[in-house]
Amino acid sequence: MMRTDVEYSPVGEGLGMTEFWLYVWMRRVAVIAAHVTSLGFTILMCILSRPGTSLFSWHPVCMSISFCLCMTEGILLFSTEGSPFCFKSRKGKVRLHWFLQALVVLGGATGLGFMVASKRVSERPHLATWHSLVGMGTLVATTLQAACGLCLLFPKLLNVSSHARLRLYHATCGLLAYLLATVTVVLAMFTDWFQATVKGLLWYAFLLLPLFPALVVMNQITNAYLPKKKITT
Repeated sequence: MMRTDVEYSPVGEGLGMTEFWLYVWMRRVAVIAAHVTSLGFTILMCILSRPGTSLFSWHPVCMSISFCLCMTEGILLFSTEGSPFCFKSRKGKVRLHWFLQALVVLGGATGLGFMVASKRVSERPHLATWHSLVGMGTLVATTLQAACGLCLLFPKLLNVSSHARLRLYHATCGLLAYLLATVTVVLAMFTDWFQATVKGLLWYAFLLLPLFPALVVMNQITNAYLPKKKITT
């Protein structure tokens, strides 16, 4: 009996041909739906915020564009299913990823500035809610992720020894940062401003919207970096 070692990822293991293509089709639909959901949620948040009516109105605009749209698209562009950037090379995707993540950091800092200015004008305390505390943690995690990405972008310049391991750490910590951002967005819906703006069943619909892209992103990262096993036949 011949012995062969084959590396494989357990994703889709045990599926027949029909089930496999159904699985692939469902993943593709899920990725496309995640793109639409993140864009739609961002547009709705911008409309509800009525930017320009106050200093605070720019805070949800900047944060939703940064974390709900740019951060989501910056991760989903590496997806092989349903990504509008599937035609780009790996190098092109990395550059676009960095551009989008730079917008995340810039937009997050801008949104934080508007929030601080609004608090000072209204003389309300800073970091007084779970939303603000987790949000600060998200900003710190995102900034650290950007620094880690610099090491991947310039490995020789920064004397990085294990590029593959650093990519794994970057992807894992990036997933944690994205989940922190999702929790921050969900907590925002429990603030006085949002509950006064959105009420009834619509509030529950908004509560579910950011969770779907998070599930798709989590599935994409775990599948891409899932430890591979070996089987012997």
